[in-house]
Amino acid sequence: MIKNNVLIVLFVLFTSIIFAQKIKITGVILDAKTKNPVENSTIKLKGTQIVAISNADGKFTINAAVNDVLLISHINYEESFFIITTKSIKIYVNLVAINLEDIIVKATVLKDISQSNVIVDNIKITTKPRNIGDLFRDIKGFGIQKRGAYASEPVFRAFKYEQLNVQYDGGMKVLNACPNRMDPITTHVTPEEVAKIEIVRGPFTMRFGQNFGGIINLVTKKAASESTGISGSVTTGYEANGENLSTHGKVKYNSQKFDASVNGAYRDYGNYDDGNGTKVPSSFRTIDYAVKIGYKPTNKQRLQASWRQSFGRDIKHAGLPMDSPYDDSYLAGIDYKITDISDLMSSFSIKGFYSYVKHLMTNERRPSFRMVEAASNVFATTFGGKTEFVMTPTQKLFLFTGVDANFIAREGNRVRLAKIMNGNPLPNPRTFVDKIWQDSKLNDVGIFLEGNYKLTHKFTLTTGVRTDFISSSINDPEQDFLALYGGNIINANETNLSGTVSLKYKTNKTQVQLALGSGTRTASMIERYINHFSVGVDPYEYVGNPNLIPETNNQIEISFKKEWKKIELGTSVFYSLLQDYIVPVVDENLPRKFMPNAQPRFAKRFINIDEALQYGFEFYWNYKISNTLKFTSDISYTYAQNKDLNEPLPQITPLTAHAAINFEKATYWFHINSRFVAAQRRVSASFMEQETGDFATFDMSVGVKPIKNLTLGASVLNIFDAAYTEHLNFSYRNSNLLSGRIFEPGRNFTVRASYNF
Repeated sequence: MIKNNVLIVLFVLFTSIIFAQKIKITGVILDAKTKNPVENSTIKLKGTQIVAISNADGKFTINAAVNDVLLISHINYEESFFIITTKSIKIYVNLVAINLEDIIVKATVLKDISQSNVIVDNIKITTKPRNIGDLFRDIKGFGIQKRGAYASEPVFRAFKYEQLNVQYDGGMKVLNACPNRMDPITTHVTPEEVAKIEIVRGPFTMRFGQNFGGIINLVTKKAASESTGISGSVTTGYEANGENLSTHGKVKYNSQKFDASVNGAYRDYGNYDDGNGTKVPSSFRTIDYAVKIGYKPTNKQRLQASWRQSFGRDIKHAGLPMDSPYDDSYLAGIDYKITDISDLMSSFSIKGFYSYVKHLMTNERRPSFRMVEAASNVFATTFGGKTEFVMTPTQKLFLFTGVDANFIAREGNRVRLAKIMNGNPLPNPRTFVDKIWQDSKLNDVGIFLEGNYKLTHKFTLTTGVRTDFISSSINDPEQDFLALYGGNIINANETNLSGTVSLKYKTNKTQVQLALGSGTRTASMIERYINHFSVGVDPYEYVGNPNLIPETNNQIEISFKKEWKKIELGTSVFYSLLQDYIVPVVDENLPRKFMPNAQPRFAKRFINIDEALQYGFEFYWNYKISNTLKFTSDISYTYAQNKDLNEPLPQITPLTAHAAINFEKATYWFHINSRFVAAQRRVSASFMEQETGDFATFDMSVGVKPIKNLTLGASVLNIFDAAYTEHLNFSYRNSNLLSGRIFEPGRNFTVRASYNF
């Protein structure tokens, strides 16, 4: 009996060894719909570095064993897994949807870039962000600067305004008409439309326009969906602090070749109470709608047209001396893409857009109105587009080349009706017209080439270069501005060069990347052409400089991330040397133009300084306690210094940390979020910047799906009713002479309901 048992055990062991041995597996990769062979698919044996590539007939061979798992990936197909059961196998793969909106493509390691990808979960957000800028509050490395509750925009590390390339859907733009940025790009699309935020942290890609400090791509929800027929959603929310009401609806139709979506939103927000119980002027009303229509002539092609309008009314700006009776914009876009053209040509895409902003600022409800009635009617027109070819000369090399362009025009005047001068009423009020934009134009046409080369299965090299051809002009200058620059301001023309190189090591659970980039940015219209307007957050009048040269960000960044079964952590460490940096400085040869007896007595003029620098880090650590419970945390810090003036750069976000506990099941969830912000003691004396103290906030939200298509949620924001201000947020006069702060909302109770059909 013992002998027989031994023989049985030996037989089982021998059989296991035979089946566990690696044998030659032959297979073929086929398109699930057409049954045609799929060439250049990557077939990887899971848990190893064994890889095969399918040939022109879709065939491959790989050393593997029965019950091993294969990972199949291809640039044009969905990633899939396959369990080996026999020596000869067939694997069917499905085409991925042609994506027109994204800039970050995750289908293959060859197309990854230094980036982050923030998913906006609109189902589980139980509070309604006032605009897209609020979505950046919990993203590591970011701060938010706002002029009021309506107008806020992201600040990343030491970069803000035009130093960040903010765009919609991979290249479309709606730029501000207001010199005080009452209407930044983040105000022209509602938060409900945003599906995700893509971020390239630094000048580490050349493909998406002029890139100095980073690229932010706001991806709106797609018209096409997996299901056919009609679907949609209706959402409504209410906030107690401000008695804020918001509603949003969307209807989609999808068929095999045609899709369309229409969505609209109405928001009515009131003045909120801060943590001290003080009412902050922050009310506004908006109506927005958007239409997307798509057509797929074949499975490899997609044509899409989009149209969007936004109407803002009765907007109060706590941080500015004027309010906005209206802020209207529209954006039209068209996209076409074709994939899998030939062995050499992977894809071709073309995008075009046109946007227009009409904005009015008045002081009608301000104390100054009794002395001077002021109204500024301003306009901004932006159009452009992008054409890109993606080529695959070899199985290991992707090349991206193309042309992009942005053409910007701004105009508008401020009309002042002076009723009191020098303290005395005028019998006949006097009218003055001040040129704001002086009919200025700024054009940028860029040519780019970027390549990703797979050195090995673990190492990828990325290099890129772009050249921007810039032209700018001022067509209706004020006489004093013209005289300041010799009586003749010629059109400026620049040729700017930018480049990047990075090396990345990547396995299933680990990624390390070293990236170097040099991004060049031309001076903006404000920096070139503004004439004695208060466009900063200090009390100075600002004067532009048409002779500015471009500024350059030379940045190095090392990033690391690692995943274990329950723990995920990552960090980025960066350093930037900023050359020819553009800053405003007090010019004692330029006295104030308006209210000449007021303080400060002199204006600021934009100049180039030799050098500034910034360095810092971002770190995150997440722990998966169970399948339903997760702890997340991060911390970030930026140090920035003006080397010429030997002082900090102004408006730098302090050390900031986030911590959250998220409990999620299919039909209910519970979130606790906290934010900790340190005091900012490093302030700019030349900017008359003030120090700010530390603070902490805590939020709690719950949600439930009582039936299949209905979601209900509630939250308590700023649970402990903290009275605090963000370091980046000031009232329009921030100095030791005239200062002010915008306090954030105090405790706020919210409810929300969403129904899908």
